[in-house]
Amino acid sequence: MMPYSRVDRYHSQVQTKKQEHTMTVSRRQLFAAGCALAACAIFFLPEGLAYEGKIALLVFLLSMAMWIGTTLPAGYVAICALAATILLKGAEPELLYQSLSAEVVWLMIGSYVLGEGVKQSGLAGRMSAGVLRRAQNPDKLFFWTMLALQPLAFFIPSTSGRAALTLPIVKNLSVRLKEKNQKQALAVLVPSVILMTTSASLIGAGSHLIGLQLLKEATGEGISYLKWVLWGAPFALAMSMIAFAVIKGYFTKGKSQSWKAFKEPASVQADSPAPYSKNEKKALYIIGGLVILWMSESIHGFDIAFITILGAAALMAPGVEIVSWKDGVKSVSWSLILFVAAASALGTNLVRTGAVDWGSGKLFQSLELIGNFPEWLVLMVILLVGVTSHLYITSHTTRAVVMIPSLLLLSETLGMDAGTVVFLSLVGMNYCMTFPVSSKALLVYFEEEEINYQAGDLLRLSLILMPIYLFVMILFYFTYWRWTGMGLWV
Repeated sequence: MMPYSRVDRYHSQVQTKKQEHTMTVSRRQLFAAGCALAACAIFFLPEGLAYEGKIALLVFLLSMAMWIGTTLPAGYVAICALAATILLKGAEPELLYQSLSAEVVWLMIGSYVLGEGVKQSGLAGRMSAGVLRRAQNPDKLFFWTMLALQPLAFFIPSTSGRAALTLPIVKNLSVRLKEKNQKQALAVLVPSVILMTTSASLIGAGSHLIGLQLLKEATGEGISYLKWVLWGAPFALAMSMIAFAVIKGYFTKGKSQSWKAFKEPASVQADSPAPYSKNEKKALYIIGGLVILWMSESIHGFDIAFITILGAAALMAPGVEIVSWKDGVKSVSWSLILFVAAASALGTNLVRTGAVDWGSGKLFQSLELIGNFPEWLVLMVILLVGVTSHLYITSHTTRAVVMIPSLLLLSETLGMDAGTVVFLSLVGMNYCMTFPVSSKALLVYFEEEEINYQAGDLLRLSLILMPIYLFVMILFYFTYWRWTGMGLWV
């Protein structure tokens, strides 16, 4: 009998993935059908909502059904939704044109160029070499890798972008590992920490920018870059440390001897850090200046999107040229940019047409009873909605587009602080590591041939980390976040 070959195992895994995908699609289609029916029922609603508001709700719910229940590109669906809104006289054509002028759009464009500058300047390669010099055993390799990932959320705006940038670095680090369980642990650790560190920075994910854009449209208020760092960075570091400990414990259980196996090339240990190149120094100066300007926004008055574009222009400027104009333009994920622009405009139109105010008065009247509940229970409801949202809405950005308007309605109905609700919800949504399809960062390492992990291991790890994530958020809220001025009712 032929032995069970690697090819057989591969086909078995593919078949399993297909079955999982079929079940996932089935659940999505049921949810999408519900959204479509709800959309069609809008025109039978009682009086009180203007025609434009009905169109805004109709198109938004149909868009959500398409995002969740079909394989059409999200950006294409969002742009077609905007076009449909205008054709149905639910908005003026300016809604489409002005979508590309939103702050979130230019912030993401500039951030992509910054990420390309980090890569081309050589700073990414220096990071890899720095970890290797400190890696004297597997524990140290994992620990220093976890620490090295922390700052990436401050200048690379996409989790998938950070995963793609770190993949060649991680593959280089993995040559030091001898055992399969070590490589699987590293393949899980890196995207997990990337997701945990998302909460550290306002530009850590496009969902943050969309959420704040909707918050600004609804209330006229926002969360500054410095305040976000003050609240998010300590939480991100704490969860990264916890994820490191849980993943190490999971993969070393019963394999303590194989875990210690390690390659220690003398040449790597003997290497000393090379002097910083001119491009590395230029990139460090530019990024350092940007961080200072971001944090001092209240002093100089320029928003972070404008400052980020200045930084991107500096990286491509004659005489600097860390990134060429052509490479800078290519580095931008234009499909994601168009989706963010169009989806944000759909959410904005809900506010402008009065659909948000109508929903606050009609759909959430019964939720006023929650206002009498203990604060911890209201907090738990908000966090559960955010943390579990990745189970039924796989796209990180789509979760913000779909859920933030409803949470803003809830905060308005109950008289809660909208900024706190949006921040807690977005940080909750950043947890998305139950299935490989829950995040593009996870998929990058799941589909890699040289270093990857098993879907079953990810699921079991999530069963451990999800309740921990919830508990740590609650702990932070009643301690550090409260001490720094956060509150659901203030």
